[in-house]
Amino acid sequence: MTQFSFDPATYLDLMRAEVPAYGRLQEAVADATVGVHVTSVLDLGTGTGETLAAVLERHGPADTPPAGRPLRPRRLGSGRAPPRGSRQGGVVRPGGGRAAPGGRFVLGDVVIPVDPADAVTPLSGGHDRPSTLAEQLDWLAEAGFEATGVWAEQDLVVVRADRPG
Repeated sequence: MTQFSFDPATYLDLMRAEVPAYGRLQEAVADATVGVHVTSVLDLGTGTGETLAAVLERHGPADTPPAGRPLRPRRLGSGRAPPRGSRQGGVVRPGGGRAAPGGRFVLGDVVIPVDPADAVTPLSGGHDRPSTLAEQLDWLAEAGFEATGVWAEQDLVVVRADRPG
């Protein structure tokens, strides 16, 4: 398995340089979490925590569980590439994965754009294997989610997927 060797001190600058719409992507991901009652957030390896911070800003005291415990954010990110061939199809499972009924899965990622001229994000052949937006929506539907693209710019998309409850 390939190890990433990003320096946390320069990672955000690198992302902004390589992905001009990076800031807008992070905001669109956070905005896509609005509209459901949130008691926990699982952040799957999204870099320096910028995305998680933006999500948590949008979910304050109104999203505190009845027992008075604070919103529980968890971050999973090992600094390693995902298993070969996994991509987003392996993140969700049939029946809605770990999302509770009424829960939401939000994905912000690089896709294969409809117009090849929109492929502007640099990719590494060893671990970057984007799919199309249509493929991502199909995977989520097969896993029991009602999914839709809510934001797109060139080869970046944000998908909001709700598990019926």
